Amino acid sequence: MNRDDAQLIEKSLQGDSAAFGELVRKHQDRLYNTVVHVVGCREEAEDVVQEAFVQAYVKLNTFQGNSAFYTWLYRIAFNTAISRQRRKKVAVSVEQSREMTGSEPMDTGEAPGERLEREERVQLVQQALTVLSEDHRAILVLREMEGCCYETISEILGLPIGTVRSRLHRARLHLRDHLKEAMQSS
Repeated sequence: MNRDDAQLIEKSLQGDSAAFGELVRKHQDRLYNTVVHVVGCREEAEDVVQEAFVQAYVKLNTFQGNSAFYTWLYRIAFNTAISRQRRKKVAVSVEQSREMTGSEPMDTGEAPGERLEREERVQLVQQALTVLSEDHRAILVLREMEGCCYETISEILGLPIGTVRSRLHRARLHLRDHLKEAMQSS
């Protein structure tokens, strides 16, 4: 575990709320950026991250330090996101998702045709991600967008490494199938 995190956790457990505030500041941006990919909505991601930090504060005394604090926090956030999504079960169209996330590509100075093709590819991938199961989407986001190793994903999601590998393989296959189908129909 990171020494700075360990000191901040110890101070937090001793009642120093500013120390926990420092943990929040240190990890909130990265956690938010990952959660927004999983839930597909900025406002929902903000709620999930806030709820995850509240739960982390309340359960901080149960943190054993066997893994990084960030890994433990990720797991809380993912469980929170999955619980909230299961309660909602609302299907969101790609257009609604784009409006909610505000993820319009920035002008990179590329030719309009290239930009349009890139935007279409991004839209296809976002749409394919929304079709995947929560389990597959979480594993793909952690591995492909966050660059987490299998061991870290295993810790975050509470799964054996073999299950992580097989789910990642199936998630990639499903994503490929959805993308192939989407490209053929367009």
